Parts: sequence; C-alpha cells; structure tokens
Amino acid sequence: MKYIKAQEVLPEEIIEIIQQYVSGDYLYIPCKEGDKKSWGEKSGSKKMLKTRNREIYQKYLTGRSVEELSEEFFLSEQSIRRILCEEKRRAQV
Repeated sequence: MKYIKAQEVLPEEIIEIIQQYVSGDYLYIPCKEGDKKSWGEKSGSKKMLKTRNREIYQKYLTGRSVEELSEEFFLSEQSIRRILCEEKRRAQV
C-alpha cells in the first residue's frame, strides 16, 4: 500500500472536515466493498505463482522428480508436493 497526499486527491473542504477529527496523523481509508482485490492481484504475484505452479506440475508429468523440482525452483520437497497435490486437484475439476 502506498501513501497518497490528501491535497493531491481531495477537495480543500473535505480536508478541513477530516482535520477536525484527525490532524497530522496517518488515516487509512478502506476500499469500497465491491472494489476489494485478493492478495497478489494488484501486484501480479498471484498470477506469477499460478504460472510457476502449473510449470512445476507439467514438468512433474513429463518425468521430473520432486527432488529435481525442489532444486530447480528453490522450494522444499514438501512445498513441491503441496503444489503437485493442488495442481492435480485443479486438473480433475
């Protein structure tokens, strides 16, 4: 989350009203209910991990071992197995 200067986005009248309640402090304004994004959607992390996990699963299907995948992707063997189970479940749906 990055900070935005109130003077850059709010009219002076609204700033004055807010200053009656909070002055010189940080104020968090939550998203509207319909505008919330889940983790990683804004930064692209979620999509990147999804792509990586699919790649891991495809390499496993072509014969790569859990140990080889662990070394290649710098993940524990337990993490690789978890990813393989999740991807296998997705493929069956």
